[in-house]
Amino acid sequence: MRESIVFQPIGVIHTPFPDPAGMPIQPAGGREVTGTIEIFPEFADGLMDIEGFSRIILIYYFHRSGACSLQLVPFLDTHLHGVFSTRAPNRPNPIGISTVSLLGREDTCLKISGVDMLDGTPLLDIKPYLPEYDAFPLERTGWYPSGGSCFRTTLSDDRFKGTGKG
Repeated sequence: MRESIVFQPIGVIHTPFPDPAGMPIQPAGGREVTGTIEIFPEFADGLMDIEGFSRIILIYYFHRSGACSLQLVPFLDTHLHGVFSTRAPNRPNPIGISTVSLLGREDTCLKISGVDMLDGTPLLDIKPYLPEYDAFPLERTGWYPSGGSCFRTTLSDDRFKGTGKG
C-alpha cells in the first residue's frame, strides 16, 4: 500500500530567477549569483550554529515543475535517459537539492551564493555540508561529462517548463 507523505516548508528561497529560462542548471553555474533564504519564525531555533558552516545543502520543492516523464533528454546531452539518472525537475516526487555557499546570517535570513533555483522556491530542509562525508570526486558519473565545467556555462531553457502548479 502506498501512503501520502506531507512536508511543511521551513522557509522560502529568494533568487533573481522568476522563470527557468536563463537560470543556472547547477550551483556551479550560479557560483556568483546570490540569493536569500527566509526561514519561518517557528523554525528559527533550528538555525543555531549554522554560521559555522561555509556550505549548506538545501532540500526544496520544485514548485513549478511540469508533469513527470520517466525518460527524457536532459541538459548536457542529446540522448534519452531515465529520470533517476538525471537531475531534471520533472520527477515523480519533485524534490531538489543544491549545495550552496553560506555567506552570512541575519536573524532568520540566510544569504547564499551558488543559486540555481527559482524565486519563491519552498525550502523543506537544510543540512550542513561536510566534505569528509559529502564529497566523492573520484566516483563514476554515468553519462554526465566528467570535470563538471559544463555546469558553469550551461543555462536553463524551457524544456522542463512547468505547468504553473505551486
